[in-house]
Amino acid sequence: MVTKTEETQLNRLENQVDNGGGGAWEYLCLVKKLKVRRPDKVLRHGLSILNDPKKRSALGPDGRLEGILLEAKGLWAEAEKAYSSLLEDNPLDPVLHKRRVAIAKAQGNFPTAIEWLNKFMADHDAWRELAEIYVSLQMYKQAAFCYEELILSQPTVPLYHLAYADVLYTLGGVENILLAKKYYASAIDLTGGKNTKALFGICLCSSAIAQLTKGRNKEDKESPELQSLAAAALEKDYKQRAPAKLLLLTSALKSLKTS
Repeated sequence: MVTKTEETQLNRLENQVDNGGGGAWEYLCLVKKLKVRRPDKVLRHGLSILNDPKKRSALGPDGRLEGILLEAKGLWAEAEKAYSSLLEDNPLDPVLHKRRVAIAKAQGNFPTAIEWLNKFMADHDAWRELAEIYVSLQMYKQAAFCYEELILSQPTVPLYHLAYADVLYTLGGVENILLAKKYYASAIDLTGGKNTKALFGICLCSSAIAQLTKGRNKEDKESPELQSLAAAALEKDYKQRAPAKLLLLTSALKSLKTS
């Protein structure tokens, strides 16, 4: 979540760079730090640095920038060659391996991207990248394993709990959906009850479980209390932030009633 102060700083620096006032590298670093999406501006200002030998050399002698420039031009083979050459001197450089993964993804070569992620990298970014690739390929069991690793290493990051719950819900089956419901609940807990997607997830899971356990004994069924709490929280949130869509929400929640 970007704070108002950070957003003000970003907009000020963006206007400065757009108007030729300098600070392109600082702007790119801030965009990366805040993890905001500015694809057009990042491309334009990034290329302005990469295409200028003086600006490029001012950032240091590292040949990685040459590789990034080749990537920006779509010269994948040349970029791969540049990174391979650098890896001969520093075979464990994680940044270079990540650039190779990015090249493989850009070309739609997901098997190679998966191979390199499994072979060379073991940090949080690699696990997350691998999980996202598996999801895009509908390899949900493999994606679930990646999110389990991320939750084990960073248990207080709600994004991982939410993504894991999404994968489990997609896999389906009573056991997976019951577990998905628990992870949606943990995402809500970690965000102070303010995760709208997780609240919807609770309602969807409760409805799915009710359908899958229809006809079973009462003791085998779940209490609808958690769904009621999630629905109430959603209605309160919509009243405050999107009152025009409250009727639509109410209608959708009624269709998910468990009884």
